[in-house]
Amino acid sequence: MLTESSPGSAANPDVAAHVVCGVRALLLAAACTLLCGCGTPYLAQAARGQWQVLRQRVPIDTLLADPRTPPALRAHLQEVRAAREFASRELGLPDNKSYRSYADIGRPYVVWNVVAAPEFSVSPKRWCFPIAGCVAYRGYFREQRAREFAAALAVRGFDVSVDGVPAYSTLGRFADPVLSSMLRYGDDELAATIFHELAHQLLYVRDDSEFNEAFATTVEGVGLERWLTQQGSSQRLQQFRERQAHAGAFVSLLAQGRTRLALLYASGVAREQMRSSKAQILTALAADIRALELREGVSYPLYEEWIAAGLNNARLASVSTYFDCVPGFTRLLEQAANDLTRFYAAAGELAREPRAQRHARLCTAPVAEAG
Repeated sequence: MLTESSPGSAANPDVAAHVVCGVRALLLAAACTLLCGCGTPYLAQAARGQWQVLRQRVPIDTLLADPRTPPALRAHLQEVRAAREFASRELGLPDNKSYRSYADIGRPYVVWNVVAAPEFSVSPKRWCFPIAGCVAYRGYFREQRAREFAAALAVRGFDVSVDGVPAYSTLGRFADPVLSSMLRYGDDELAATIFHELAHQLLYVRDDSEFNEAFATTVEGVGLERWLTQQGSSQRLQQFRERQAHAGAFVSLLAQGRTRLALLYASGVAREQMRSSKAQILTALAADIRALELREGVSYPLYEEWIAAGLNNARLASVSTYFDCVPGFTRLLEQAANDLTRFYAAAGELAREPRAQRHARLCTAPVAEAG
């Protein structure tokens, strides 16, 4: 983290050079024009949060040229610059100003996402906006606001989850910076996040979070594999492949639990019996996760947090959003002979199909629920 007097500080003239006086008004005006309910607290916090992120930006080249830049940050940013060039040159991702600047946001996450699902459904609640379309989460720049919103949904009977997010994409509408929250997980994860977010800029489909997140997750995975191969780091590449295998086992386990719940919810049994059986399935799933951790010799802090807080429909739905369609995209990439240009074209063709049709081709969905 940079100190207040360092080049990443909001008072630094390099930051001021990247802020035009009309940006804040533009953000608010655009939000009011594009989103329903102009002037609502949610819209105001979103515009304010985006403005604060943008005004913290400092060009990465400026930081690398400044002798005051801390060595650890310098090393991260050198890796970022190389990975960013690789993303456009070798992966065919957008060549623009995104991820060519850095912002120290002074907190562990940039936003906190709220996911909600009805008590007896594994399908997430969706919120709809004119540009992004309908999405399976709602983001807040302040954790307390996210938790207050989640608590209000819980009172209405929803299962809810609140999780911190280190990065997000404005889909190319602004020059997204690398955030200090993105540096917490190591350089490999940092490069993967850049590939993921640039993939959203390349292809984004309204009203289809599952398609968008799975496409970006697929690009992230193949991108990181190629990046590490180019780096000539066989050890990091092997570690990445092991992480992928472990993560796949966890995702499969969570998908099985979600399918069991979907079958229960479609069964039509009485609500009290359904509630009791739901608790049993989630308890068994938590035990299965712990057993898998012991068997694989790995531990995922996020899943441990979920178990401690209580597994529920919303948490399983959030995993589903990112991973249900990944096998389909992996097949699509193989059909394109692992050529990313052909893969992007094929994904773009699918994006033009009706949602139900492309999901039938790509996604593994749980049994449909009654009512």
